[in-house]
Amino acid sequence: MKRVGTKNMPAFRIVVADSRSPRDGKFIEEIGTYNPLKKGDNFSLKLERAQYWLSKGAQPSDTVASFIKKAGKTAPATAA
Repeated sequence: MKRVGTKNMPAFRIVVADSRSPRDGKFIEEIGTYNPLKKGDNFSLKLERAQYWLSKGAQPSDTVASFIKKAGKTAPATAA
């Protein structure tokens, strides 16, 4: 997660980044946002892109893993 926003008003962008890059440094792709001060639905996530990067071996942080789990529960089931 990349921190953006101002002092005492944090906001985060959920990004795919190389593990060697700094927290707010270079990233590969932005896949969502997180606003911790907002009540209720405080994150947005491109679930398809998250699943793609997980299939390529990406390791989510604990917070992002919980967002993926929540987003997976609320996503409508696709008919095959």
